[in-house]
Amino acid sequence: MTIGSSMSSGYCSLDEDLEDCFFTAKTSFFRSAQNKVPAKNVTQTVEEEKPEPLTLQEIKQKIEKYNAKVRNCLLMKLNEDGTYTGFIKVHLKLRRPVTVPAGIRPQSIYDALKEVNLAEMTDKRTSFYLPLDAIKQLHISSTTTVSEVIQGLLKKFMVVDNPQKFALFKEMRKDGQVLFQKLPLTEYPLYLRLLAGPDTDVLSFVLKENETGEVEWDAFSIPELQNFLMILDKEEKDKIQQVQRKYEKFKQRLQETLKEARGKPG
Repeated sequence: MTIGSSMSSGYCSLDEDLEDCFFTAKTSFFRSAQNKVPAKNVTQTVEEEKPEPLTLQEIKQKIEKYNAKVRNCLLMKLNEDGTYTGFIKVHLKLRRPVTVPAGIRPQSIYDALKEVNLAEMTDKRTSFYLPLDAIKQLHISSTTTVSEVIQGLLKKFMVVDNPQKFALFKEMRKDGQVLFQKLPLTEYPLYLRLLAGPDTDVLSFVLKENETGEVEWDAFSIPELQNFLMILDKEEKDKIQQVQRKYEKFKQRLQETLKEARGKPG
């Protein structure tokens, strides 16, 4: 597979003017909400029946129809053994920081070709947020599983977190809604791409945190947990300062209003 670029107590505002929420360790390390406007589309989790396997002739016909709709060079190719290769795009929608090696240079083309694992060169770790909604294009085979796609993406970004912390979803749009379905690790993304066609509005792939309802703290290393505590401590201090500044302004306005009222003749 090749890869190309392309916690709930709730420290929340007592007033609607404060747009953000700080989440404590009982839920998740989510990014602060950017606004309070409801999304036009409703996101739901759906389940679908698994399609019946295609025959070799059906696969050939599907590939021909698929390639006829492709408007770029990202075609699917059928091999003599009945397998096929092609491209998928994966949107990275991660709201928690990931753990990467500290002080390591970016991966070069040579490293990728030689399968050099730069993460093994140091034991030092640091955490940061990946760009939200970044897109990576993958060249994969029909035998490439969801598990392999997740591991390949993490390797590209030199993320050393346990792959079990992440999940691949397929995203579909129907009747003005955005529907998500978590894919099993043994699923074949390229097969789903072939069935749906090249239109990413019909089907797209999204890498997200593997939400199980509760945070599995045992899956995190000590440095990761320490990093999370540092992040939360900073966010808490920032939120406290924000609330203090807000009510300091209210206090100042009330004092000015009282002063004006006392100065008026009774």
